[in-house]
Amino acid sequence: MRNWLLPEYIADILPATARQVESAKAAMLEQFRCAGYELVLPPLIEYVDSLIAEGDTALDLKTFKLDDQLSGHQLGLRADITPQVARIDAHLLGHRTGVTRLCYAGSVVHTRPNGLMSSRQPMQVGAELYGYAGIEADIEIIELMLATLDQVKVPQLRLDVGHTAIFRGLANAAGLSPQATRELFAVLQNKDAASIAEQVAGLAEPYRSAFLALPELYGPAAVLEKARTRLPSLPEVELALMQLTAIARAFEGRVAISFDLSELRGTHYHTGLIFAAYAPGWAVELARGGRYDNVGRRFGRARPATGFSLDLRDLIQILPERGSAMGIRVSNRHLPAAQAEVERLRAGGEVVIIDYLGESAEAIGCNRELIPAADGWQIVPFN
Repeated sequence: MRNWLLPEYIADILPATARQVESAKAAMLEQFRCAGYELVLPPLIEYVDSLIAEGDTALDLKTFKLDDQLSGHQLGLRADITPQVARIDAHLLGHRTGVTRLCYAGSVVHTRPNGLMSSRQPMQVGAELYGYAGIEADIEIIELMLATLDQVKVPQLRLDVGHTAIFRGLANAAGLSPQATRELFAVLQNKDAASIAEQVAGLAEPYRSAFLALPELYGPAAVLEKARTRLPSLPEVELALMQLTAIARAFEGRVAISFDLSELRGTHYHTGLIFAAYAPGWAVELARGGRYDNVGRRFGRARPATGFSLDLRDLIQILPERGSAMGIRVSNRHLPAAQAEVERLRAGGEVVIIDYLGESAEAIGCNRELIPAADGWQIVPFN
């Protein structure tokens, strides 16, 4: 292998695209700031115990691990920034007792790509709200997610919504063991009707029928009324359906929305409402999020939490083009005398490029040049 080749699913971002990405990231963070979200910058590497919750096998498999030669403990390269933000809210900002809004933007690293077209180094941008359990917080986060995608002109957005508490409530009421719950969770994720039927064959009613019904409870808001007739009246189920109805009302007429009560994808820490944004032309979701109450418990403070994130690399194909500003050429031989003028122009936002080789306007990216004049310096066209 030649030493300049990159690992599979790892790629450089070249100048024009890098400017697009950084400009879009800055605009997103500014949008978050205007909504009251404070920026945090967690480290790329931490102790594994901080990055991965016990039992979160999906995130564990995604995380690169290495030994710390200073402490002897195992370190991990972050595969998700949310656990780090939860640590910050619980520990470093633990003195705050009200609602805390935090946002972030940074690279994460995955051992394997999420899909054939995915990078193993996503550029994760997200926002999270801690300290309020009401559905209003979830609505705020979804609105921010949709506004963020709208800002970069994603066409024909569609919102898909589910609720993990429905499955968990049914599993608890049916008396499923932890192992049986994990197995049923896996087959429901795959929408494998035959395997679901096999897994629940020995369950008592109404739970057997309820699990069999979940994959069929997909569609527009009307499916929520259908769910009320096909699922048992458990507290978790009733609360989940009430919250999903509130989401339907909040976004009716604003975005295409569908509900999927067997949608269980996501990370181990999600506890309730989950949602994702899709658009034509993308095989996977463009942004996703949900509620993950008590994610900070292992850091010493359990708090309600909801948030969303996206991979900026997924949006590269539609990010607004940022044409490189044409510069002002200054010959290297003029630089000593022109230094003060060059600094003045750069302070005013102009691109001033020193020409060492006598290059063409196209090669050096300039359409003007700085030349000596009788009264100082003059900018003239450069062809």
